[in-house]
Amino acid sequence: MIGEDVLFSSVREIGAQLRARKFSAVELAELSLRRLETLGPALGALVSVTRERAMSEAHRANQELFAGKDRGPLHGIPYGLKDLVATKGIPTSWGAAPLREQVFDDDATVVTRLEQAGAVLVAKLAMVELAGGMGYNNPDASFTGPGRTPWNTAYWSGGSSSGSAAAVAAGLVSFAIGSETSGSILTPAAFCGVTGLRPSYGLVSRHGAMALAWTLDTLGPLARSVDDCAIVLGAIAGADPNDPTTTGDGFRHRPPTARPGRRFRIGVIRNATLGTDADVESGFKQALALLREVADVDEDVAFPDLPYAEAVRLIVSAEGASALRELIESGRVKQLQDRADRVRGFAHLLTPAVDYIDAMRARVAMRSELDALLSRYDALVAPTRTRLAPKVGQDFDAPTPGSPPPPEPQPGAPRPPATIPAGNLAGLPALALPMGFGRDGLPASLQLLGRAFSETTLVALGTAYQQMTDWHRKRPPA
Repeated sequence: MIGEDVLFSSVREIGAQLRARKFSAVELAELSLRRLETLGPALGALVSVTRERAMSEAHRANQELFAGKDRGPLHGIPYGLKDLVATKGIPTSWGAAPLREQVFDDDATVVTRLEQAGAVLVAKLAMVELAGGMGYNNPDASFTGPGRTPWNTAYWSGGSSSGSAAAVAAGLVSFAIGSETSGSILTPAAFCGVTGLRPSYGLVSRHGAMALAWTLDTLGPLARSVDDCAIVLGAIAGADPNDPTTTGDGFRHRPPTARPGRRFRIGVIRNATLGTDADVESGFKQALALLREVADVDEDVAFPDLPYAEAVRLIVSAEGASALRELIESGRVKQLQDRADRVRGFAHLLTPAVDYIDAMRARVAMRSELDALLSRYDALVAPTRTRLAPKVGQDFDAPTPGSPPPPEPQPGAPRPPATIPAGNLAGLPALALPMGFGRDGLPASLQLLGRAFSETTLVALGTAYQQMTDWHRKRPPA
């Protein structure tokens, strides 16, 4: 009899049990489907289960494994997709009420590659409507309701890959595919206490995924561990003629060794904990103490103070208005859940072309400065998010009850480094790693930011950290 805790195990652990015939891929898929149907809606994590497809893929995995045909570590492993990734004949809503019945004729490239690796698709997972491209201002920005972190369901699971992170954290799937334009893998990974990997721009095909900003969008895994994420990345990375931005290098992952064969060099970003929650700062200090066992650490590394977030906002406004133009001009955006999302698309259509061009030109210099800095390190480190998850039911810009309003920023005053928009603007890889818990049982997260296409190094460093901790093995309250 398969136990409820199986889906909290690593991909390698589950695979070993499948191959030892402790249970079958069909039993595993049934367990995942049952947990999704039972627990997924309360977390705002589920759009739909893909039962018919899941059973077909699970039966095939059984037959192949029993016959000695092994497709690799993902063979028979159940997973979920953020509902902006196309699946043939199954609705792909982009998280938006007016598109709930949208169906595509073909699978996205990542789906095809995961099928070739033997993975079993069990669910389409909830997301912030239109991947947050309309500028949402509240966790309740999807027709499936607000995403909730399994660690404390009064709090948000993060966006826009809200359902992907929550489903992994709650043991509904073994891994999930999310997407990021600016923080949409890293943020939900942080708020749900799981591991998230944002690949370098161009490493993973976006063919068949909703476009928000063509020059920023990435697809990547959320899972329990760095090793799990790396296994998934190995299956989905590589050139795709249907996405000309992809590279031919792919990603090859070897099983982690007991300890890395060399010391790493990392830089602690200056002001990394400026304005952070006390629990985030405490967790970050503890994480640094552990990293010093495997890495030489440079303190107080200056991060180029450039308008990354402003450039990202302009690019998303312009490219998003183009990508979603028909939906905006038709007026169907007025059916969206979040009040801000119903109107901001019209403003995005008015983004001046000269502003967009200026942002793209400035981006070249910003990317160059970041690359020069990162060339000195295996990774830069900072908290993934400076704050713990916000409460469900509150606008993001609403004052915190009982707290004084934040002070007005002073010219020249230091500010926290904008690592998430900077990394996305430059197309850099990053890892979000669980690093403990704070008030109300909420997770805190460590970010490793690397040079473009340095995933192998980031994975080695992240794995070394997780070999010294067990935060990624913790389970939310039942």
